[in-house]
Amino acid sequence: MKRKICPVCEKGNLLEADNIVSEIGGYIFIESGERCSNCGEEFINEKDSQRTIEIARKLGIWPAPLKLYRTLSKSGGTLVLRIPTDLERQMNLHTGEEVIITKVGNKIVIELKS
Repeated sequence: MKRKICPVCEKGNLLEADNIVSEIGGYIFIESGERCSNCGEEFINEKDSQRTIEIARKLGIWPAPLKLYRTLSKSGGTLVLRIPTDLERQMNLHTGEEVIITKVGNKIVIELKS
């Protein structure tokens, strides 16, 4: 069986995991999937993920999907992505706050560093 390499760090192997913890709206869900042996990134199985979403919807804690469309602008020689004020408030973002930017396939994921 060929080992799968982590798409995030591209160094570790993905190992089976049956103790991935997800917290949604104060509720804890235990799911199975794969975990990177190097960076610890977790990938929940599609079946478990869909089951968790279904339960969270029934509990009324699954948020509506948020998909925003923005145009990149340039400042100096760097591309800039502007974050809307309502999202800034919801996420309690502040100027100068550090974030982690990860490329996953053809997507860019932005996470708070804290």
